[in-house]
Amino acid sequence: MSDSEGIVRIEGLEKTFVTGDTSLSILKGLDLSVGKGDKCVIVGKSGCGKSTLLNIIGGLQDATAGSVVVGGSDVAAMSEAKRTAYRQKFLGLVFQFHYLLKDFTAVENVFLPAYMAGIPKKEAMERATSLLADVGLSDRASHYPPQLSGGERQRVAVARSLVNEPELILADEPTGNLDPENAALIGDLLFSMADQHRKTLILVTHDMNIASKGNRRYVIEGGKAMEMA
Repeated sequence: MSDSEGIVRIEGLEKTFVTGDTSLSILKGLDLSVGKGDKCVIVGKSGCGKSTLLNIIGGLQDATAGSVVVGGSDVAAMSEAKRTAYRQKFLGLVFQFHYLLKDFTAVENVFLPAYMAGIPKKEAMERATSLLADVGLSDRASHYPPQLSGGERQRVAVARSLVNEPELILADEPTGNLDPENAALIGDLLFSMADQHRKTLILVTHDMNIASKGNRRYVIEGGKAMEMA
């Protein structure tokens, strides 16, 4: 894979957690490459390091050793200010919990990250309104999170992840709190929105039905990532 094609290049990644006299190595020399436009899915048993890997890519945790280069930049070398800008503009984040602000409407929740990133208010609201339409929630735009179902709240979260037009979407167990029907809907939505908006997607999941949709699939075992057939 050439640098022009690769959006994520990870080499020799290690992560060890130390508590008092106890240390626990989660990632042990992990290598991973994700090309621009890939829909990469990562699976593995609970505690294998899937979420830790996503947090390191997102600059939310530091690696113990190894190299993590995203969009041509070394994540470990970023200052805190650069990491904030990186998460704000280069990444779109979707978590297991929607983290919507309960005192703001659906459209305001999508609008706020763009407005806070310096997008003019009118353009930010146009983006938010358009994205809510894309996820099928135009008629719920003025509703507050407590008035929305779990599936609807997660659809708002998907729209929010795209409002700053990121290059890379990181989704950490985005269907983990949903019933099977809504989980399937959100899984399909993430892949279709990534396609529609031409984004690279890295998704961590326990759901093999969702995992089957990725064009690149990895399982983490023994601290390393192995590509699945």
